[in-house]
Amino acid sequence: MSEDNKDLRDDLEDMLGSAKEGAKKAAGKAEEFAKEAKEKASEFAEEAKESAKEFVDEAKEAFDKTSGDNKKVLAGVLGILLGWAGVHKFVLGYNTEGAIMLIASVVLYFFTCGIGTAVVGLIGLIEGIIYLTKSDEEFYNTYQAGKKAWF
Repeated sequence: MSEDNKDLRDDLEDMLGSAKEGAKKAAGKAEEFAKEAKEKASEFAEEAKESAKEFVDEAKEAFDKTSGDNKKVLAGVLGILLGWAGVHKFVLGYNTEGAIMLIASVVLYFFTCGIGTAVVGLIGLIEGIIYLTKSDEEFYNTYQAGKKAWF
């Protein structure tokens, strides 16, 4: 009986040793996998940063190149779609007026259950339509050179 116990003990020790070796191999493979995943994530992050930088550079270049006509169309469309936020004012360089519209929209939304924001949005819609109906020269002289902020 003691010989059976010894054999059983030896078998258990062999299994335990095999399990330890398997765990060490698995840990080594997991470590390799983690290292590889970290490298790939780092590469992806670098590519994403590079793509974002390229996008920003191209967007800045495109925005800097916009002529009076392009700003007219951009400001008009943004006035129609996002007039409640005053985005069209920011495009034309009227930061104070844009901030007034944005803050008024947010504050009035809470105090008037959205009615005030709708009024500010209506102002933006009207301005967008006015921008798009003016000739390029008239738009440039009025809003870009003349700096007429409202209507």
